[in-house]
Amino acid sequence: MARRDTDEPAERRGRRSGIGDARAFTPRGRTTRDGLPAEHDGRSRGRTAPDEAPDPQAEAELQRRRAELRMVRGGRAEEGRPPQRLGRVTGAPRQRPRRDEDDYEEDFAPEPPRRRAGAGAAGRGRPGVGRPAFGERTRTAARDPRRGDRLPPGRGRLDQRRGRPSAPPPEPPKMGEPRRRLRLATALSLILFAVIGIRLVQFQLTDAPAFAAAGLKERLDEVGLPAPRGAIYDRDGAVLVKSVEARFVGVDPELVTDVRGTAVALAPLLGKAPSELEPLLQKGRQEVSGAKIRFRWLLRGLDVQTANTVRALKLDGIIVDRDERRDLPGQDLAANLIGFTGTDMNGLTGIEARFDDVLRGRNGELVYETGNGQLAKPIPGGYRKETPAQPGSSLMLTIDWDVQYQTQKILFENMQKVKAIWGAAVVLDARTGELIAQASYPTFNAADPFDAKPEQLADNASSMVVDPGSVHKAIVLSAALEEGVVEPDSTVKVGPSIKKGTQTYWDSHQLPEGTKITLPGLMAFSSNVATIKIADKLGAAKLYEYQKLFGLGQPTGIGVPGESAGMLQAPEDWSGTSYGSIPIGHEMAVTPLQMAAAYAAIANDGVWVQPHLIRKTIAPDGKVTEPAPPKSHRVISPENAAALREIMEAVTSADQATGHSAALPGYRIAGKTGTGSQVVDGKYVKGEVGSFIGMAPAEDPRYVIAVFVKTPGVGAGGRVAGPAFRDTMAFTLRHFKVLPSTVKSPEFVTHY
Repeated sequence: MARRDTDEPAERRGRRSGIGDARAFTPRGRTTRDGLPAEHDGRSRGRTAPDEAPDPQAEAELQRRRAELRMVRGGRAEEGRPPQRLGRVTGAPRQRPRRDEDDYEEDFAPEPPRRRAGAGAAGRGRPGVGRPAFGERTRTAARDPRRGDRLPPGRGRLDQRRGRPSAPPPEPPKMGEPRRRLRLATALSLILFAVIGIRLVQFQLTDAPAFAAAGLKERLDEVGLPAPRGAIYDRDGAVLVKSVEARFVGVDPELVTDVRGTAVALAPLLGKAPSELEPLLQKGRQEVSGAKIRFRWLLRGLDVQTANTVRALKLDGIIVDRDERRDLPGQDLAANLIGFTGTDMNGLTGIEARFDDVLRGRNGELVYETGNGQLAKPIPGGYRKETPAQPGSSLMLTIDWDVQYQTQKILFENMQKVKAIWGAAVVLDARTGELIAQASYPTFNAADPFDAKPEQLADNASSMVVDPGSVHKAIVLSAALEEGVVEPDSTVKVGPSIKKGTQTYWDSHQLPEGTKITLPGLMAFSSNVATIKIADKLGAAKLYEYQKLFGLGQPTGIGVPGESAGMLQAPEDWSGTSYGSIPIGHEMAVTPLQMAAAYAAIANDGVWVQPHLIRKTIAPDGKVTEPAPPKSHRVISPENAAALREIMEAVTSADQATGHSAALPGYRIAGKTGTGSQVVDGKYVKGEVGSFIGMAPAEDPRYVIAVFVKTPGVGAGGRVAGPAFRDTMAFTLRHFKVLPSTVKSPEFVTHY
């Protein structure tokens, strides 16, 4: 190899050695010659030519710039990396997979000299080796060593113009580890398959019954099996009320296509005018939720034959289905006592309400599996479960159909004669306390109760509260005889009147002052003066005690809802006038039924027996259950009870007695007339309440009858209530075949 002429000037040699310039390419697209001082050419990058010594000044400059680069990179530049190699054609730096801090230092590092002989001379004449070819740009865009994209021309790793390094690029992401990722993916796959497997096992073993049950539930259809309501019979088994199979007619307004035509077609069958049905057939929305109305009742309790005719019309939106109806053969017979039910067969008033839990049965249910769509019919051999309905129990009352009918009839006729506002009649068995009949005026048709007025629905015998008036005098005489204050043959001196407190009390039959009146005369003339004098001897405390023993001031417990307790005044609450008013039946309140029970105690030899209405309960299987025996207690002795009955016979047999209208030929009648007032909300109301309570036959009473009548004006008991008592007692005695009295009533002396 020929030795270079080292005498050639260094500047010229450097210009001919183009490959050195190319290797000094910087990321900014500049050559060392463009960006460094002239003395740092391609022949002096920290390496000395073979015939040159190192330039200390150039080495110092290079070290300084390396230090600046380390400061920019945070001292992370590494030394010793090989210098950047240039491409052979364009002079661009070779692409490598990864660059770090040393890549930036190579832009300033001196390139080692070529060892190939003749490289310097040969490179000067070839384009692309030492210098760019003709037409090729000498300044190329640098690439971001991290992202591989090109930087704008003129932007390198060192801002040549400002003399300070530019901001470093972000840290390159670390390469993932394939083995680690493979292991993680495998673990996740195994977990996923394990979860799926466990869930499948759970579906097959644990959840399978639940899913099967859910699917079955969607195919099940339910049909209610209504339980018939128990019947109500009279004492002999005659039906007073029973349930019969019926049909209801309803409508889904959303399905009705012809409102007018449907109303006209249904009107004659349902017994309603078309104008009444049309509003029910119109579409509408609920007031609260705003949802569409999908059902309205048109008629409940329609008979089966008529309902079949309605169904045959096949009217759009009309629904006909099974229903139940209470059938009352007697219509208004004992209606106020029995009461009625609502459309849902729940008791609302009377016995129907009081014994609703006994009469109402327990509905059953039929559940069966059906198909879907056009096959929505029971599936043969499919699921089927039937819970039979349990009918309600029936009640047998103590009421007698015939006596009840005649009592109502007689009461109605007599109330019309006296133009009564209301009336009540009670028939009791004196020995047992059984209620044979109980009638109210006015009454209503229990088969159509919702058209009745409120005053027609009340059971007057147990709910009306009145002053008993003179019928209370029997309570005073009973207590006086039992306490020995008087004897059956005692007399009392009387006058026309007596004053108590601020009130003067008069007799209707005024006798001269000092007249001696007998106890039969007291009852026959209804002497207020004699009764008040006997009560004074008896005392307020004793009178109050006997009032309670006779059942006054408390409900009888007969079993009719709404029964009143009445009102009694304790002795400490008496005023001055109370000593005159209470003995003659004022300043107190009772019900007709309470007074009837008190007189029944006198008829039953002095033993008070609780009035009762239920004779027995009959279960659906025919088992008969009798109620507990009625409560009873003795009030007076049999002797005093017999004496008092004889005294009260004078009311219907003595001359000028007040109760002649209640006398019954052939039978000895013991009783008492009374005139009081009705009490409403603790106050007296206009009008009078006349009453008569009696028993027959007086020598051995079988039945007690009480009649109360409210009239707009004067209502003397003998005039307004006596005839109704007489006629009712006559029928009752004949019906139960009670023989007439064999001995006439004694002749009574009323006064001396």
